Amino acid sequence: MTTITTLLVANRGEIACRIFRTCRDLGITTVAVYSDADADALHVREADLAVRLPGSAPAETYLRGDLVVAAALAAGADAVHPGYGFLSENAAFAAAVQDAGLTWVGPPVKAIELMASKTRAKELMAGAGVPLLAPVDPATAGADDLPLLLKAASGGGGRGMRIVRELAALPSELLAAAAEAASAFGDGEVFAEPYVERGRHVEVQVMADAYDTVWALGTRDCSLQRRHQKVIEEAPAPGLEDALRTRLHDAAVAAARAVGYRGAGTVEFLVSAEGRPYFLEMNTRLQVEHPVTEAVFGVDLVALQLRVAEGEPLPAPAPPSASGHAVEARLYAEDPARDWQPQTGALLTLEVPEGPGLRLDTGYVGGDTIGVHYDPMLAKVIAHAPTRTEAVRLLAGALERARIHGPVTNRALLVRSLRHPDFVAARLDTGFYDRHLADLTTPGPGDPATAALAATLAEAVRATTYGTGPAPTRFGAWRNVPSQPQLKRYRSEPDGTEHEIAYRTPRTGTPEPYDAPGVRVLAATPDRVILELGDLTRHFSLTRDSDRVYVDTAGASYTFTALPRFTDPATQTDPGSLLAPMPGTVVRLAEGLTAGAAVEAGQPLIWLEAMKMEHRILAPASGTLTALHAAPGDQVEVGALLAVVQEDLDATPVPASVPEETA
Repeated sequence: MTTITTLLVANRGEIACRIFRTCRDLGITTVAVYSDADADALHVREADLAVRLPGSAPAETYLRGDLVVAAALAAGADAVHPGYGFLSENAAFAAAVQDAGLTWVGPPVKAIELMASKTRAKELMAGAGVPLLAPVDPATAGADDLPLLLKAASGGGGRGMRIVRELAALPSELLAAAAEAASAFGDGEVFAEPYVERGRHVEVQVMADAYDTVWALGTRDCSLQRRHQKVIEEAPAPGLEDALRTRLHDAAVAAARAVGYRGAGTVEFLVSAEGRPYFLEMNTRLQVEHPVTEAVFGVDLVALQLRVAEGEPLPAPAPPSASGHAVEARLYAEDPARDWQPQTGALLTLEVPEGPGLRLDTGYVGGDTIGVHYDPMLAKVIAHAPTRTEAVRLLAGALERARIHGPVTNRALLVRSLRHPDFVAARLDTGFYDRHLADLTTPGPGDPATAALAATLAEAVRATTYGTGPAPTRFGAWRNVPSQPQLKRYRSEPDGTEHEIAYRTPRTGTPEPYDAPGVRVLAATPDRVILELGDLTRHFSLTRDSDRVYVDTAGASYTFTALPRFTDPATQTDPGSLLAPMPGTVVRLAEGLTAGAAVEAGQPLIWLEAMKMEHRILAPASGTLTALHAAPGDQVEVGALLAVVQEDLDATPVPASVPEETA
């Protein structure tokens, strides 16, 4: 038996904070590791001790197993927990931890090795009687084998994954998938299998000890995915027949026993529309979505991991009984309406309502900065209730009432997804966003014009109170008099809609809308406005940061950028300019790309990587590259000029930026 007294978490962000929470409950001292980019991150602030890993890129820091082991020894830790991602499924790292005399809070090295390659894992599962999709040899694939799914043999997170629907595209997609897999995981092996249309992603949480006890802790449905990454997960997976549920549990236990598993792991399956399950892979680590299982079974999976790592048996031969339903939503700093483009910058406010059945797991708080180096997930919001209907409603309501100010997030998409008729009816499959994304990101029935009015009134009060606002100002022979109608212009973010609001400030000092019948101001302060709109009274809360104003009201939130009264012609960009859609690193250029080269519409010219997403900057039309300002290795800011294409006016324009798979 081993007693863990000091634990280093070889990870960052949300999962590090979540593991620290359990450690505090158990009286275990916590150690964080951090990159230079994470020097002031929440997981560093919450740890008892912290060790710097010099550098910012993951390859220099969190992926350096030797540095992490050295950090554990320097801090006096006696155990290492890998979290998820980074080195969590790296057998060599697990071995190095143990070779250093530290306790590894994870499965046996051999189990990690056996499950590390999806191709080898499938061979092993076939021997254990676990149902599988028949592999397809890409060299002999024919039209009858389509569609195919290409997958990296190592790693996960959607990197190296491609769907092939046309045979002619198979060779190029194989090369692209292999190149991406090699870049992401150091292993370019790719395999092919049939792509199951409208399949469900269903997984089983397992927990095993060293005394031949293996728990199957129910099912989770993780079908709502974008770019092969999960967005909303729930437990138990709804709508499964008892026989199928039992088959999944039995297959997961068989998979764990086949590799001598210990600790927490997840066996993932694809369930066809006809209800046939197929083994996908086994994740030999804790999953991002583990909280929904914890809620339903009333367990702490991290505490159980620590217990098993100390050599203790699981507390009972069978898992506890399940109760109720739980749903989790991943809150990302990204813009779903713009190809899920990740966002960076200052996170001014992150407040999620508290209450019975609600849980927030996060690696950020208001005032933190979202950088370019890591995954854009801000937090996970989890709701648990007696029934699925209640849990979904509770989660949607909590997300809707949350106050999130700063970069664009997927919060509105999550709320609308949870309330979509297909999700409510549990009609789930991995193509959900392929079918519904356009509708889910179309501006809803909100009232941004009234929100902009509230922002204008609050700003007018603030100006009067603090003397920073529209005092009389001369422009030539024209004078701006506060008692006369004034104009304020805002641009809605991120859709770009402009609003022009007219108001006046009478002698009473309380600003009021100008020429807006049916609208009455009941109260106005710099951070709160109450309006009477006909028979309806509405409350607006306001937060400002520089020229941005965030307006929260019941059922909706708005972000506005204050615009100058007159347009600055210097802000215009020359036609054909290719701008960086986000801060990031230029990773490569098209072969032979130089100024003066002829380019074709849609041709990838520049590859930009940021926050685990790769963007191809495309030629907007056929023409000539007249300027090139990017080179591999360049760090660029959002809006940086990368190149200029002089268009052939007869060409058909295409989008200038297309994101690749995320990790």
